[in-house]
Amino acid sequence: MSPECFLSGEVQANSLWNKGKAVPNGRGGARTRTELPLHGILSPVRLPISPLGLREDGIRSPPNCKRFATICLPLLIHISLDPLFMMADMSGIDGFLGFRGSIGMDIVVVGLLLLLPILALSIYLVRVKKQFFTHKMLQLFIAGALLICIVIFEIDIRFVSDWKERARSSPWWPTGVLTALGIHLVFAISTLIFLVWTLWESLYRFPSPPIPSQHSRRHRFFGRLVAMDLLCTTITGLTFYWLAFVASS
Repeated sequence: MSPECFLSGEVQANSLWNKGKAVPNGRGGARTRTELPLHGILSPVRLPISPLGLREDGIRSPPNCKRFATICLPLLIHISLDPLFMMADMSGIDGFLGFRGSIGMDIVVVGLLLLLPILALSIYLVRVKKQFFTHKMLQLFIAGALLICIVIFEIDIRFVSDWKERARSSPWWPTGVLTALGIHLVFAISTLIFLVWTLWESLYRFPSPPIPSQHSRRHRFFGRLVAMDLLCTTITGLTFYWLAFVASS
């Protein structure tokens, strides 16, 4: 074959291809192109779909978000929560305080005890030192810590540990334990409601940075209410913990 014929065949072959595109081979498939300097060759491999995610027009297909949302996302959630559901068939993870309580119960109890000195420090700083911004930050920290305690408590009793099975060996089960739990929940729920309301009003009515204003008197009233409610929540929570997981016959 003469050089002229070879070059004319090369030009015809290149005219069938655009850079990065696949063309059909006439038999239901597509062939890929491998670029070489000054030469273009067609591989004999026929693919049932366009190579490298290319559509028939040569444009790369976007990620299939719907397929990810319907298939991959539920699979990831199942893999993440599977250990929790496996532990739900057992008694859960033992706590670190050395009693019958689970690790979630122990974390909540210790967390409530640690919040009391932080609350006292916050009140001292705002009443004596007039450090209003530090008082604000500590109150936001207390609210966030309470929210974390609630999340840990719910996950522990619903997915990880069977707290009733752990409390059955108590001489106060079931009447004393359930009564203490009911009283504790009354104070815990009211504390959360009053705390969220007080923080919302404070962030809305006080300037930034916070300074005394016309809202100060109302804020003091609700602040004292929240402090007493949190104290009662801690006391009733410790009472419930002792009756359910410490007392023994």
